[in-house]
Amino acid sequence: MAVFNKRILILCKTYPSPSAKYSETSCVAGLDEDGALIRLYPIPFRLISDEQQFKKWQWVTAKVQKSRNDHRVESHQLFVDTLSCDGEQLSTGNNWQDRRHYLANIPIFTSFTDIEKARQASGVTLALLRPSRIVSLEIKKTENPEWTDEELEKLIRLQSQGDLFDQRERRYVTKLRKLPFDFYYHFECITCDGTELVRKKIVDWEIGALYWKLVKSHKDRWEAPFCDKLEKSLPTRDLMFLLGTIHRFPDQWLIISLIYPPKQQPSQAAQGLLFPE
Repeated sequence: MAVFNKRILILCKTYPSPSAKYSETSCVAGLDEDGALIRLYPIPFRLISDEQQFKKWQWVTAKVQKSRNDHRVESHQLFVDTLSCDGEQLSTGNNWQDRRHYLANIPIFTSFTDIEKARQASGVTLALLRPSRIVSLEIKKTENPEWTDEELEKLIRLQSQGDLFDQRERRYVTKLRKLPFDFYYHFECITCDGTELVRKKIVDWEIGALYWKLVKSHKDRWEAPFCDKLEKSLPTRDLMFLLGTIHRFPDQWLIISLIYPPKQQPSQAAQGLLFPE
């Protein structure tokens, strides 16, 4: 299978999960220079070297090839040893001008029903959705708040595989904390048949990091500021969801990244910029 160099603007990192082969992995998605969405999976993100640890809205360059075992059209295998970061994160200055320039290449759906139709018709498994309204945030305790024995075994397995990572990097393996809650957005979309109500789980790494940050600063009072952020603050912006399917369950979609440029004023929209208010 052909291997080629690819330059990718990172738009998504999901919260890590245990992996039998890599100890832990994240799903990464982004936009290539041709304006196409691309998925890179699996990525043992926390285990790669510091200089390779890219950020959301940062360009990276690496060798990739179409995934052999993942038949989703956007899925590619990344050769981690070829990965390099290309400059700093794109600026949020001038009303997200730099970031909007690249977002303009992505078709934006306004209906989840239309996304599912696109999946069935052409195999789309990554899509950008702009909901019409955020209804609520659901916070649900996980069935197992701690790792199962099988998951824990995967997380610590790397300690015996010294040929993969140096000792400094292997120390990070046991530090992965399981999120004791699952988070779901309930939101509305407008369709030709009226309003549809949709519920989707959020697996964006940023949301997991926000939870741990608030637990540290607010202890058991974390929920109020968490909900304020997701139910009140983000919906005041031009909130969009990057959705992706689950490999084993191709008809199940997750919110893998939140994208939230500020809303534009009518005068800016009149100039032909993206995302009119």
